[in-house]
Amino acid sequence: MKVLIRVAKQAQRTSLQHLIFSRFASDSSPLAKGPESTEECKWLCGSSQEILTAVRGQVEVRENFISEEEEDAIFKEVEPGLRKKRYEFDHWDDAIHGYKETERLQWGDACEKVLRRVREVAFPKGSPLLGPVHVLDLDKTGYIKPHVDSVKFCGSTIAGLNLLSDSIMRLVPENNSTDWVHLLLSRRSLYILRDDARFKFTHEILKDEESFFSGQKVPRHRRISVICRNLPV
Repeated sequence: MKVLIRVAKQAQRTSLQHLIFSRFASDSSPLAKGPESTEECKWLCGSSQEILTAVRGQVEVRENFISEEEEDAIFKEVEPGLRKKRYEFDHWDDAIHGYKETERLQWGDACEKVLRRVREVAFPKGSPLLGPVHVLDLDKTGYIKPHVDSVKFCGSTIAGLNLLSDSIMRLVPENNSTDWVHLLLSRRSLYILRDDARFKFTHEILKDEESFFSGQKVPRHRRISVICRNLPV
């Protein structure tokens, strides 16, 4: 009996260690190698170490990418147009619920400076970019359903500023719906999805009631994302 108890306790410890290791990259794991390794575990977790390794180098979150003043400047620029719209609860491809959206070609100097910085860090040098910037406003009760962006209109990379609220993005491989990756998109962060993370994974923004990261509740409020894309080549 003592042997069985000891074996059971050891199995429990091993299981717990595996769960922690799967959710967060340790210093010795392949996922933690690279200049961003000390920050990575703060914003990335997943169902297994294998799925975390699969998205290595293809997902990125840069926390505090913009300042409060820059967030305020972007909000003041987009809010007048958004205020004239009403939240929609259906979408042409049924991908978004509780949203307003618009596109902008022209920005004020302060916002254009921020967008230039986004493009510099997110896209390969010389990559042709989609001209209009997409602005998506999600109501507190809104959410984005699992989807893959159309390859007809988008290239290899998508980069978005996450404004007004923390939120959770979930990625799920199309060939295995039991695996998942969560990205913690903190307020004023920049998220980047590249290559296979764009084309072989669905992505979604979770509802407030589903918004958890590594077991911790992350309240979702109104969220505005400012999204840049490159063109297909």
